[in-house]
Formats: sequence, structure tokens, C-alpha cells
Amino acid sequence: MTNRMEYPRPQFYREDWKSLNGEWQFSYDDDNAGEKEAWFAPDKTLERTIQVPFSYQTEKSGIAETDFHDNVWYKRSFTIPGSWSGKKVKLHFGAVDYRTWVWVNGSYAGFHEGGHVPFSFTIDHLLHDGENEVTCRVEDPTHDLTQPRGKQYWKEKSEGIFYTRTTGIWQSVWLEPVSDLRIEHVRFTPDVDEDMIHIDIETEGAGAAEIEIDIMFEGERVAADRYIMNRNELSRSIALGDFNVHDSGRLWSPEHPNLYDVTFTLSQEGKTVDHLQSYFGMRKISIENGTVMLNNKPYYMKLVLDQGYFPESLLTPPSEEAILKDIQLTKEMGFNGVRKHQKIEDPRFLYWADRLGLLVWGEMANSYLYSQRSVEKITQEWQKAVKRDYSHPSVVAWVPLNESWGVPNLLSSEKQQHHTLAMYYLTKSLDHTRLVLSNDGWEHTKSDMLTIHDYEASKEVLLNRYRSLDTILESLPGHRKLYVPGYSYDQVPIQVTEFGGIAYQTNDWEGWGYSGATSDSEFAERYEAVISAMLESPIVQGFCYTQLTDVEQEINGLLTYDRKPKIPLDVIRSINEGRGEARFTTKEEKV
Repeated sequence: MTNRMEYPRPQFYREDWKSLNGEWQFSYDDDNAGEKEAWFAPDKTLERTIQVPFSYQTEKSGIAETDFHDNVWYKRSFTIPGSWSGKKVKLHFGAVDYRTWVWVNGSYAGFHEGGHVPFSFTIDHLLHDGENEVTCRVEDPTHDLTQPRGKQYWKEKSEGIFYTRTTGIWQSVWLEPVSDLRIEHVRFTPDVDEDMIHIDIETEGAGAAEIEIDIMFEGERVAADRYIMNRNELSRSIALGDFNVHDSGRLWSPEHPNLYDVTFTLSQEGKTVDHLQSYFGMRKISIENGTVMLNNKPYYMKLVLDQGYFPESLLTPPSEEAILKDIQLTKEMGFNGVRKHQKIEDPRFLYWADRLGLLVWGEMANSYLYSQRSVEKITQEWQKAVKRDYSHPSVVAWVPLNESWGVPNLLSSEKQQHHTLAMYYLTKSLDHTRLVLSNDGWEHTKSDMLTIHDYEASKEVLLNRYRSLDTILESLPGHRKLYVPGYSYDQVPIQVTEFGGIAYQTNDWEGWGYSGATSDSEFAERYEAVISAMLESPIVQGFCYTQLTDVEQEINGLLTYDRKPKIPLDVIRSINEGRGEARFTTKEEKV
């Protein structure tokens, strides 16, 4: 049985819902014959079973086969609770990679393209009394390099920096009853300087309605108000009036992850038609005079690269406990944030980052070839990702593109340069409150920071490279230019957002890294060398170490792939805090 039964959308919570995770029928369709042969018909049975939401490539799915199957089918039965009578029924998918066609009781329900963002269909008109059936056909082209895919490899075996593919359903599926008139989306924009929260509400359905907003902090009411909605959109600014901007115990930060709880009640003609629970954090991320600020104070980001892969489940966290463990281990090592690398993360991760206090850089899963179609694909999906995660206080930066992936000719192609600019300004148009990078790592056009990827292992070299602005701008880490010709440094903050990558094998899992260590003490020494070089730089304002865990053939994590620390966590924390290596007993000394 699957243990992914928690509510999938915790920042937009309705009490009444039904999980469809668990056992589904499943089949490969290598001949692409399923639609022609009407596999979606109720009398058709698929030959295998799979545990949703885990892809067939994973152990958790019950299949664990990694060969290529570009077309797969899913099917399962379900019943609708009697209490849902008279309601509309929404069928939700957290994420399905990559194209999805859905039928209910043999009738077509809808189509979605995009492997990393949620979608839903209203299906009550397709339901009948008793047992119902949902069928999905999923197409995930192996060799389409214009498709946003992140670290999923297009070759048979993982190698280099690329890993096993994820095909099909990989986030939760669930049902939810809703009224004809209902809340469809809520967006929170905190204004720390004015002590206000701006709330945008979108509804679906006809007719005027009244919405009540109730804001609480630690069980005490902070604000409550009612508004008449004559249109399907409402924007309100609510004064909280409960803290001094410059000295507050209620601002959100990794050190103090304070959250306000909110309930929304939508009524029509005196009858409640929708009720949901949410939350927000009062948090401001900004740049002032070339300095990164959190809540109007300088803030040094100590991030770790987090790819979000698991040995038994790949991109899908195997359990709620696994999500919590990753965040807790990250904080115990002295990091205050993560860069989620080439993955739109599960909303449950962002929920716990909000609750426990962890900065998150949200990053799109990139494609690898440039074309008009690739631009359309990434642009459409990125907009949905930003909309989904906009209200999480933990998210402080957006990374639509990384290391010129999907724009391989960036130095010479004006068209590709324009694409990076378009992604930057598109993201800013959707969210003006966060930091945005045009192309993390190198070959920047317009970015809110200069971010650099540099796997140099020598502390001496790093200290010399990052000792002044001039030495930084003259450097070519990885033999890459920091800016595209025609663009230049514009007094923005500088962070080194990939570095380290020290390989250290502590079990029989073999692999590679950017440099290597052969003992606990050497690993600690090498780690201290690169971290201290960042901390001692008078220019660098933050870093992102590569990486949190080993992943498949990469053994350059601080933790093994199964989340075992390679050296004591307090040693890592001591180094991250600039206190040097803490004394610890090595394996060799124990022997």
C-alpha cells in the first residue's frame, strides 16, 4: 500500500476530498494502439498493476523497470460518497509527465500537456451511481529534447549529471466536491513595510456572492472582514496592525517561521457554498544598494543544492516523513535554504519549508534544445509553476533557466538571448516580489544577481578569485563567460550557486564528483576549504553547495542517497557557521 495519502494541496485546503492514490491497473502501450483499441472503455482491463503516485521506473511503484516505454495507460475504479450528491466533482492531478488524456466511464474528460504542474477536470457530468472508472493515457517521448525534462536522461542508462526518467503519474491524484460557485485560486502578497497583506481571489461560477476572510495568528484573531463579490476576481489589502515593522516577532524567516492562518468562507443568498483554509507568511526579500535583504536586513544565504531524488521513488518523495527528514537534516547542518534543482517540487515540501523555516529557490525543469516549440512548452508550464507556488513564504527566488540548458547557443544567438530576457521579464510580470535569474551559473543577460557555478577545489584559488569585484569579473569558472556579449555587471549581489561537489564514497555505492576525498577527515578538510573561501570573500553574499545527497551515479552529497550523513552533522554545521572543523572521531580512529 502507498503511504502518500496526505492532502496534496495544503495551502488551499478543503476538508472534503478523496485520495485516488494506491493501486491502479497499468499497461505499457509500445505499439501506441490503446486509443484505437479503446482501452479507455469500461470493459477493457489493463494487464498489470501499479502503485500511484510512483512512476513505473521506481521500486515504490511495484514495477521497477527502467527501460523506455513512451506510452502508458492507467485505470482504476472509485465511488462517490453520498454526501457529494448535487455537487460538482473535480478530478485533480498533482503532476503527470508529460502529456495526459483522461476518460471517465469511457467518456473523454480532457487533455493536459506539461510534466511538472497540476491540472484538473470537472467530471460530475460523466459520473453515475455506484462504481465509476477513470482511465489515463500518458505520452512521455524519450528523445524529445525540446520537452522540459530536468535531469531525466534520454539514454538507456544514467550517466554524468543525468538520471533515470520519470514517466506518467508522479504526484497525487484526488477527487474533491465543489459548488457551482466556488473559490478557484487565492494569492497572498505580503507588504512588510506597510504591515498589510494583499489578497487576490479568483472564483468560478455565476452570481454575486459574499466572501468572509478570517486571519489568525497563534489562535488569536488579527483581522476579519466581509466583501461583496460582483465579479469573479477580487483584490483586497488588509491591514494587520499587529506588529512594528522594525521589531516584530511575527515576520517569517528561516530562524522564525511565523505563519498566519486564514479561512475563506464564500456565501450566496445567506448559504455557505465554499469554505477553505490557507496560510501566509509576512516576509520580504529585496535588494538594496547591492545587498540581499530579508525583511529589510542583510541576509547571507547558505543554501545546499537539493535535487529531490530518492532511491526507491526518484522524483516522488516516498513519504511525508521523507520530506520532513530532508528539511530537518538540511537545517541541522546549518543551511538556511535549498535550491531545488531542475524540479518543480511537491507542494508538501513547500508546506514544510514554510512551517519549519527554509528558504527555497524555485527552478524550472529545463529542456535541452532550442526551438519555437521548446519556447512555447517551457513558457506555458513555467507560468503555471509560478502561479502554483506564488504564496509560499519560503520561496524567495525564481530560476527559469540554468547553465544555458535549452539555450545552448546563447553567446552567439540573439534569439536565444531574447528568450532569457523574455523568461526574466515574464517572471517579473507574474511576481515582482522575488529575485529572478535569467540563467543561473553563467552567461547572464538580465538577472537580479550575478550567480556563478565554480567547482574549483583549491581554497587558495577560490580566495584569489573572489577577493575583489575585478578578480570575479575577470574569471572564467568552467571556462564560461559570466555575461553574454553586450551585457555586463550592473552592481547586483554576487552569489556562488554551485560549488564543491566533493565525492566521498562511504559504502559500496560507486560514482563520481568534481573533486574527491578518501577519509572522513579529508572530506571535512576539503569541505572546510571551499566553504571558508566563500565565507571569507568580501564580495560573495551567499552560496549553494553541491549537494545535499548522492544521486544515482553521483556520490558528491553530504548525505548518502539513503540519507545517511557521511560525517557528523555538527561538523558540517561548525564549518557552515565559520567555526572551522569541529573535532570528531573518524572511522580510522575508531579502528
